[in-house]
Amino acid sequence: MIVISRDGKTTVITGWRAWVVGAVAVVAATAVIALMAFLMLGMVITLGVLMLIAVPVAIGVALLASLMRPRT
Repeated sequence: MIVISRDGKTTVITGWRAWVVGAVAVVAATAVIALMAFLMLGMVITLGVLMLIAVPVAIGVALLASLMRPRT
């Protein structure tokens, strides 16, 4: 049984309609959670790839800069 109070009116949903509303709510919540999980996974993979590329490039640039620097 689902009870909704809105603008002073109370609506009671029972039976198969309550099951349908509950199932739709579960599917919607699952879709939102899955979307958030996929977005976070995508961000983690993107940051990981950037770090795997950026760190060696930064080390290479630092080595080249140290080789190009005039010796004193």
